[in-house]
Amino acid sequence: YKIEDFCWIPGAKEAIKYYNEKGFYVFVVTNQSGVARGYYSEDDVTKLHKWMQTELALMGAHIDEFFHCPHHPAGTVEQYKLACACRKPQPGLLWNALNKWPVDKEKSLLIGDKLSDIQAAEAADIKGFLFQGGNLLDFIQALDGQTV
Repeated sequence: YKIEDFCWIPGAKEAIKYYNEKGFYVFVVTNQSGVARGYYSEDDVTKLHKWMQTELALMGAHIDEFFHCPHHPAGTVEQYKLACACRKPQPGLLWNALNKWPVDKEKSLLIGDKLSDIQAAEAADIKGFLFQGGNLLDFIQALDGQTV
């Protein structure tokens, strides 16, 4: 949640710009259990997301919308201490994006770094791809034949 601790993975900003230029919507769907655990606030999450947008804008890229889940059943902040439909592997965050935006579900995909990301994609009936490191732009360019 701290801007000074945030580190873009190699090729991440370029991957976002790549999808922007192809006419895709780009969303971030993220579990933020630190809110439920009292480590940081939803305002902190929002500040980080705004900073990310500023960084992306410097290269002509953007994220269309951020969707986050602040909940966790083992949280210490009472209002966020719950099991919900938005916490991945549940598909709620993806459903929110799919319902809010005019998305072509057949061409949609989720790239995640955890099995719970892929499970959420499957539950939302979209393709999910597990990114296990390396350069994200290289990874998504290799997916092109599989996704569109």
